[in-house]
Amino acid sequence: MRVTVLGTLRRGLSMHYLRGFAPWIVYACLSPLGWQWSALAGLLTGLALIAVNLRAGTARDALILEMSTAAFFAVLTAVAFVAPDSSVSHYGGALSFAWLAVTAWATLPLGRPFTLGIARRSTPEELWDNPVFLRVNVVITAAWAAAFTVTAIALTACGAAGAGTGLKVAFQVLGFVVPAVFTARYPKIVRARYAR
Repeated sequence: MRVTVLGTLRRGLSMHYLRGFAPWIVYACLSPLGWQWSALAGLLTGLALIAVNLRAGTARDALILEMSTAAFFAVLTAVAFVAPDSSVSHYGGALSFAWLAVTAWATLPLGRPFTLGIARRSTPEELWDNPVFLRVNVVITAAWAAAFTVTAIALTACGAAGAGTGLKVAFQVLGFVVPAVFTARYPKIVRARYAR
């Protein structure tokens, strides 16, 4: 039973978690066009993602990341167009990772790790209350939260030190890749542990 839960969890997370980060990826990729336009593109991508998911019948608790993302980009877009010369533009990457960190950390004490809703999309309902399923989601969410926190701190330090774009991009990529790799591998580790 536990091995089945973990196999289902890994498949569900690997297919869905990247979709939730699409607005952030769009924002990062379009940032050379100017922070106003990249923020607006992130907002529009986030709203489109929410609309598509709601139309497909996705439960609202599976859209924690998407809703938080839309809120962030709504505020960032407003600031970007109202005060285009704001110093906020220099810390967009750090702010975005800090926002993601706050979102991820906040879901843990509420007992609703943000990965839980994502994993439930492809997990049979009878497994949703399984303690192993819940614990794996807590650990994976904590890994994402820690990665977001470290990346936000690194990007803030880069901004304060006037570091080049290459270093900032490297930290941003690592901020997504490291927890993504952990997300793919951790259920396998737990499955092997329970298979013994």
